[in-house]
Amino acid sequence: MIQGCENPQIEPLQRRAPRISYRIADAADALKESGTLALFGFGAGGPGCDDPRYLQVALECFDAPPSLEVWQVDAPVSCGTDGALRWSAGGGWLFAATELDEREHGGPTATAKLAYEQLHRFVGARGAQHVLRVWNYLGAINHGEGDAERYKHFCDGRAAGMGDFFAEGFPAATAIGHHGDVHRLQVYLLACDQGGIRVENPRQVSAWRYPRQYGRTPPSFARAMVLPAQDALAISGTAAVVGHASAHHDDLDAQLDETLTNLEALLASADMTAGFDTHSPLKAYVRHSTDAARVREFFRQRLPGVPILLLHGDICRSELLVEIDGWRYA
Repeated sequence: MIQGCENPQIEPLQRRAPRISYRIADAADALKESGTLALFGFGAGGPGCDDPRYLQVALECFDAPPSLEVWQVDAPVSCGTDGALRWSAGGGWLFAATELDEREHGGPTATAKLAYEQLHRFVGARGAQHVLRVWNYLGAINHGEGDAERYKHFCDGRAAGMGDFFAEGFPAATAIGHHGDVHRLQVYLLACDQGGIRVENPRQVSAWRYPRQYGRTPPSFARAMVLPAQDALAISGTAAVVGHASAHHDDLDAQLDETLTNLEALLASADMTAGFDTHSPLKAYVRHSTDAARVREFFRQRLPGVPILLLHGDICRSELLVEIDGWRYA
């Protein structure tokens, strides 16, 4: 016999993952659709939209016309701004983004610090405090030698600004160099009122354990994140890194093969079936525009039917030619 209880504890339903899609569409129409949490355009020719849910990402797309990236949730969405920060929320999910000019904030380290302080303060005041995924786009990411490289300055500033932001563990993340205004830093995130499960790659040293040769401050991210309902995997920027070392210097085809091996290892670590399909939107960041056709052909042959955005972006290590991130739905 089942015993009664005056105060039964009802487990909350796990939050269904946002639906991520790439499509050719009018931005205004996409923003009118029910449940649109965020919308992203790519490159310099954006629609000039002032809706807080819209962000024009400073990465050029190799496809013409460029697709929009749409995030949608199963709930009404509210949105607004808080100083330089824009946000939207619905169904337990939160999008927040900030865009800063380094010339106004003391250079790359101080600007990264400020960006993460802003996001930390804002998310900390919201109900959706579990940061699951972060994107970072900065100009001239590989400029400078040794510890003076701009990416290493960014890592220093990010760590200084996050404080205890990620006390429960690092989110999945991407950091890519754009070819727009060198002083422009864009950071945006996806958070939820329920936590996810962090995933590491057994083929790679965890990023926060990288040795000193990669900078004063190691990168701060998990390799992937299982979303709360275990219905999707958010995959961090993934490249041809084995252990902590870059593999196949300046060999695009070998780097693509190694990157795909790392992606499959992440799926296995997350207890997901192998392979990517038509419901697995991915982004490929390609360093040299002359390599875009070869990367597109790689996807056609090895990942047929997978939605792909090909973007012109520099990888955080100058010897790496391509990086892939995205989503895998269960």
